[in-house]
Amino acid sequence: MAATLPELQTLDRAALESLVERLHGEVERLELLLTKLKRAQFGRRSEAMGREIAQLELFLEELRTARTAPEAAAAVSEAPARPVRQPLPAHLPRETRRIEPDAGACPACGGELRALGEDVSEMLEFVPASFRVIRQVRPKLACGRCDQIVQAPAPSRPIARGLAGPGLLAHVLTSKYVDHVPLHRQAEIYEREGVELERSTLADWVGGCSRLLDPLVESLRRYVMAATKLHADDTPVPVLAPGNGRTRTGRLWAYLRDDRPAGDIAAPAVWFAYSPDRKGEHPRRHLADFSGTLQADGYAGFHPLYGAGRVREAACWAHARRKFYDLDRAYRSPLAQEALKRIAALYAIEKQIRGRPPDQRRAERQARAAPLVANFERWLRDTLGTLSSRSETAAAIGYALQRWAALSLYLDDGSIEIDNNPVERQIRPVALGRKNYLFAGSDAGGERAAAIYGLLGTAKLNGLNPEAYLRRVLARIADHPVNRVADLLPWNLATTEPA
Repeated sequence: MAATLPELQTLDRAALESLVERLHGEVERLELLLTKLKRAQFGRRSEAMGREIAQLELFLEELRTARTAPEAAAAVSEAPARPVRQPLPAHLPRETRRIEPDAGACPACGGELRALGEDVSEMLEFVPASFRVIRQVRPKLACGRCDQIVQAPAPSRPIARGLAGPGLLAHVLTSKYVDHVPLHRQAEIYEREGVELERSTLADWVGGCSRLLDPLVESLRRYVMAATKLHADDTPVPVLAPGNGRTRTGRLWAYLRDDRPAGDIAAPAVWFAYSPDRKGEHPRRHLADFSGTLQADGYAGFHPLYGAGRVREAACWAHARRKFYDLDRAYRSPLAQEALKRIAALYAIEKQIRGRPPDQRRAERQARAAPLVANFERWLRDTLGTLSSRSETAAAIGYALQRWAALSLYLDDGSIEIDNNPVERQIRPVALGRKNYLFAGSDAGGERAAAIYGLLGTAKLNGLNPEAYLRRVLARIADHPVNRVADLLPWNLATTEPA
């Protein structure tokens, strides 16, 4: 389907428009197929499917590139249009390069050249990151009368006697836990810059920073658990089992405090915890100090919390919808399509009221969504009576009806979301990183990952560059009073120092 630019320039406008339309249609079809494949792969370990997705992404990239060629060819015959390109960011440093004419006099008559004006254009360039050595020189001064020696004390370092400065440490941690670059790949990148850093050295730095940040992470945990509403989710993390070279499954748990949709001034924050497995005592231990509303999936480990009366259960409409979505994709079920249409009407209301104060959201939900939810429940119960108890559709309906009170709770509380997607978005980077580093080296490695994921994830939630935030924290935390460590939490640091 793709053609070279000279070939495209020989086509008339109608043929070019037809080609562009076909390319757009093919891109949309492949994007939809890619979305379905990624959805099918989520939560599963399928190497064959992973290879198929990777190949499709490469092909789609080539097709997107080819799609721009006929558009460029069609533009050749048109009058130049006004540029729609956005200006380059004003905060970036500018380097001016003057390009003077070679001739010192008029090339036509030899006359003197006078300034008439100038044309200015900008080009975005990338300057590769570079290493530098900071030499700290502390002069010694001696008193001429009493031989007293005066010298400034040596500045503290993030890691005692360590060679790495806060900027390098922040870069290593951000590359590993935000950009998903394993340490051995980082070592290869640094070697290309002429700096040889052993993987073991990088690992020691990660461990040292994790210990240094422990008080800050504990402060983050206390802040998150002080909320009256939490989102919770978990994801598996393969962990290397000692002694036999095999892996076992650990879990990373994410607990999100996000009051922004409710209009609260509290800052959003996410705290991660690691456990060697998915036993129910772990979330109960994590949430021992929490009381309020917990929005999560249907994991049975949360049920004892609800039974004690200290925690209210808010279920996730996205999980209920997913059951019907899978039925529709597999069987084109009319019943599943009807359920999806009814759930879509609830989400349309949420889209319109997102960001409003809790009392307004509750009023809108009571007036518009509550009747839809009541009708949906009647329809589900009537439909269930016509189905075999062993059918997959009956199982999907049963999943929703068993949680109906928890699914309906958001109607009575404007601070509750309709689904658990906010925390799922926070835990998604863990799945991306897992594909690169394959497994954690130990349970201690899982705990370190949880600590850094939470801290950097919270920085991003508050609109900060996570590497710049971590650089500032590591430059200060060694000398910072431990009883004021909360001053270094992202929203506090953002209000006192520029990003």
